[in-house]
Amino acid sequence: MKGEAEAALEGLEPIEKARPQIDRAVMAKDALLLEQDGVSSEVRRIPRPAPRWLRWLRVLGPGLIAASAGNDAGGIATYSAAGAQYGYELIWVMVLLIVPLCFVQEACARLGAATGRGLLDLIRERFGWNWSLFAILVVLIANGGLMVSEFVGLGEAAEILGLSRWVAVPLAAGLLWGLIYFWSYARVEKMLLVLTLVFLVYPIAAFLGHPHPADLLRGALVPHIRTDPQFVMLFVALLGTTITPYMQVYQQSAIVEQGSYRQKYGPERLDAYLGSLLSNLMSISMIVATAATLHLAGKTKIDSAAQAARALEPVVGQAAGTLFAVGLLGATALAAAVLALSTAYAVTETLGATKGVDLDFRRAPTFFSLFTLLLGLGAAGALLPGLPVMPLLVGVQVLNGALLPVILVFVMLLSSDALLMGDLQNSRLQKVIGWTTLICVTASVCCLFALQWKTGL
Repeated sequence: MKGEAEAALEGLEPIEKARPQIDRAVMAKDALLLEQDGVSSEVRRIPRPAPRWLRWLRVLGPGLIAASAGNDAGGIATYSAAGAQYGYELIWVMVLLIVPLCFVQEACARLGAATGRGLLDLIRERFGWNWSLFAILVVLIANGGLMVSEFVGLGEAAEILGLSRWVAVPLAAGLLWGLIYFWSYARVEKMLLVLTLVFLVYPIAAFLGHPHPADLLRGALVPHIRTDPQFVMLFVALLGTTITPYMQVYQQSAIVEQGSYRQKYGPERLDAYLGSLLSNLMSISMIVATAATLHLAGKTKIDSAAQAARALEPVVGQAAGTLFAVGLLGATALAAAVLALSTAYAVTETLGATKGVDLDFRRAPTFFSLFTLLLGLGAAGALLPGLPVMPLLVGVQVLNGALLPVILVFVMLLSSDALLMGDLQNSRLQKVIGWTTLICVTASVCCLFALQWKTGL
């Protein structure tokens, strides 16, 4: 037996002798450099596992971006108006909206991971062209005014910080277009994630306002309801700016472009939940910042998000006003990019055209043409003289609230479809949350229309 083993090993001797001899090995920063007979080669070092805290940060992506984009110029104006006019009375609405917002955004993430299709793609495939065109019409109406309002807010924030809007608005539009067109999706996502950091200024601004803890807790836990049209309109505006239709479109399309799929679904759910929760906390901070300062000082009328920033300065100092303006500048840049992308996604999905940030004009002409057109029209509209800023900002959010039930119906029907979703379909609890949200939003919109009709008489 031993002789047979030795005979078998004899054939390996030439291979052993032919093994290459390394003349020199040098450790580089991220690789091992080998040299043999004057020829150099490189062996990449296997990366070490990322620290736990960094792995948690890597979970964040489309969920945080989509939810944060809802805190745009119109959102900041709406939250500021709620705090200035009614103090802490409407914070309970934001507390109640945490669960519905988490559900809606997570349902869209789940739809994208389970099907590999965008929201408008699924509407076209499951319900036909007529419903698809109806849905895209809703998205275009909701996003049309928003696109202008983002650049209006950006221009106002720039002027507070000492830069002319005639310079800031075209510069921002050109910069956003260039970064998104020339960068890959992965780099664009990282850029948008960095922009979400600006929202951290709002908790600081709220803290500088020294809110009274007892009043704050009462506003968060005790519902205050009024029947006057202004209160109901602001209530619907809060719904529309917190759960905005373009947030759902972007959330699902970004999950698809990111390459998420059902077998590995899990981080996307966490991203959607964390993004929604953090976004809602930032919204509450905006209400608290103006409620603790402007409302107590008797400055209850806010004509724009920028005016809220200016009004804070004489009350709590220049630092809070500057922080508010910095937040507005970053928020509008983030929202403008997400809004243009979500609209381009929606239209191309409806038409069945090629889409994707990783492509170019040659491979996705419709997608990038729409994206370019939206940025251009938004920037141009924001520079029109005599534009009614506050009615535009809050009015668009009311419109979003009125159109939200349409998108929610499609999200609920699709995410509850067992054939489409398989094991990722809505649970019984998720169905209760989703349909309850839809009923409440629809009832609020109907109340607003009824009050407007009654007072119109």
